[in-house]
Amino acid sequence: MFVTFFQELKQAGVPVTLREYLTLMQAMEADLAARRVEDFYYLSRATLVKDERNLDKFDRVFGQVFKGLESLGEGIEANIPAEWLKKLADKYLTEEEKKQIEALGGLDKLLETLKQRLAEQKGRHQGGSKWIGTGGTSPFGNAGYNPEGIRIGGESTHRRAVKVWDKREFKDLADDVELGTRNIKVALRRLRKFARTGAPEELDLDGTIRGTAHKGYLDILMRPERHNAVKVLLFFDIGGSMDWHIKATEELFSATRTEFKHMEHFYFHNCLYEKVWKENRRRFQETTPTWDVLHTYGHDYKVVFVGDASMSPYEIAAPGGSVEHYNEEPGAAWLERVTRTYPACVWLNPVSEKEWDYTHSIGMVQQLMGGRMYPLTLEGLDRAMRELVR
Repeated sequence: MFVTFFQELKQAGVPVTLREYLTLMQAMEADLAARRVEDFYYLSRATLVKDERNLDKFDRVFGQVFKGLESLGEGIEANIPAEWLKKLADKYLTEEEKKQIEALGGLDKLLETLKQRLAEQKGRHQGGSKWIGTGGTSPFGNAGYNPEGIRIGGESTHRRAVKVWDKREFKDLADDVELGTRNIKVALRRLRKFARTGAPEELDLDGTIRGTAHKGYLDILMRPERHNAVKVLLFFDIGGSMDWHIKATEELFSATRTEFKHMEHFYFHNCLYEKVWKENRRRFQETTPTWDVLHTYGHDYKVVFVGDASMSPYEIAAPGGSVEHYNEEPGAAWLERVTRTYPACVWLNPVSEKEWDYTHSIGMVQQLMGGRMYPLTLEGLDRAMRELVR
């Protein structure tokens, strides 16, 4: 498994060497990781990663190779009961059976019922329609089917939960991705307003000729390098279903880094609420109030949201609808504040435009944005840039 880990890191572009691998093996023989996967993660990261720009690649490979392990015991076996690792196969219910599974009466009723279940339930449950467990048709648990349930742990299978009760770790977007095409940068260049600032960089040939002719001796004139003076504020939806769109989002992030001198970015999850953050690994400890963002960056900033807008309608329209915390105000209120504060504001959606009508929340966000939602394609990006300079 360790050899596989080493090979996968090299294939992912992390510049690890055989000497570093042998150093890691010596550290393991000295039991420095205490046979805990979490300790081994930090030990291997300190040994193998020399540049912080490769941390994201390292995390992805580590998650793939050691997924599901809690300890590094003999034979590298996970210290988890086998039955807990097994999920019931997806239940293929008929349309008639699915119609019989009705919502419990809204988000407030779901939360109230969940609280009662937690108080009553004494052990693990699998299958069934009432208790918290795996499989079955209960509104609470994972790996089952219910059109308006609360997912607790596990992985999403039907993507229908109205709330997710699980600690999830998100990764920061890499801003140094090598683009497969220059067309994204070309589209972004519509959003340009040049200003000359900084130290002299270019020879002013016309000025030099005029000055020399006027003064009678060589008079070399320089002019400052041109910079794009447009100010851009980016809000990235991160985690959950956005994991499927990381490549396209990172390419956009990389392009904006090189095109705009005045650019700030923040992360949010699913919908904008009262706080945003800059680093996903510290998104619960170091946040920025959204009010501060609105009062820090002027009205002349161009605002771009990047997200799939795919979520429960509760997250947009209801207090307490957020999947990760209790939001006192609905997400719609914060989106409206942003669009009022920044006249130039668009939303880029990585979901194919022909599929937008299939997700109710996409239509809600599109309406809140005043119709200024565009697909994250080259053609959609061009339309969005035209809107921002209109």
